[in-house]
Amino acid sequence: MVLDPPNGPAWIFDPGALFTEFMLTGGPGELVRYDVLNTPDDLRRWAQASRLELDPSRLDVTPDDVRVGRALRDALWRSSWDAIAGGPVSAADLAVLNDAASRPDLAPQVGVDQQLTWGAPATGAAVLSSVARDAIHLLTGPAVERLRECEGDNCRLVFLDTSRPGTRRWCSMQRCGNRHKVRALRSRRAGLPAADQESAVG
Repeated sequence: MVLDPPNGPAWIFDPGALFTEFMLTGGPGELVRYDVLNTPDDLRRWAQASRLELDPSRLDVTPDDVRVGRALRDALWRSSWDAIAGGPVSAADLAVLNDAASRPDLAPQVGVDQQLTWGAPATGAAVLSSVARDAIHLLTGPAVERLRECEGDNCRLVFLDTSRPGTRRWCSMQRCGNRHKVRALRSRRAGLPAADQESAVG
């Protein structure tokens, strides 16, 4: 997905999964400043821009869907952080995920070109159910070991590492990976010891 922050150039971020794409609509705590999920049209726009590629004109979204979506999104952030830290996910957040997943999800369809599409018209609740089910499948399976938080300084982005070796460290080499390289180079040129170099790059 293309991220276009107000304080810098646009860059490409691969979240790796549907639910980590949904987390880009904002989040709890300090992430609230990135919130872009406030109206039914916001959820429609996300559904179109996401890997679902849904036609927003054929998506019925209610204000209640937005409320549920915001609660689900925040629970996804906390659940991801808990899973990455190796700890248990809170019962309250699990309840939010399970409640959203209990509703009918999007119906997969095969198009004339043998590409995956989704049955339409669809509802906002079905979109959120698909997001929640995607997260549940990951959190309960072996792929949870590949859920990562970017190692960049002051970057909280979470992604699923889909690389073959499973060694992805950054939200993007174009962004945090490059910043790390620049800082490491400056530290080496300054003649800092290895330990100080690491602390200098964050």
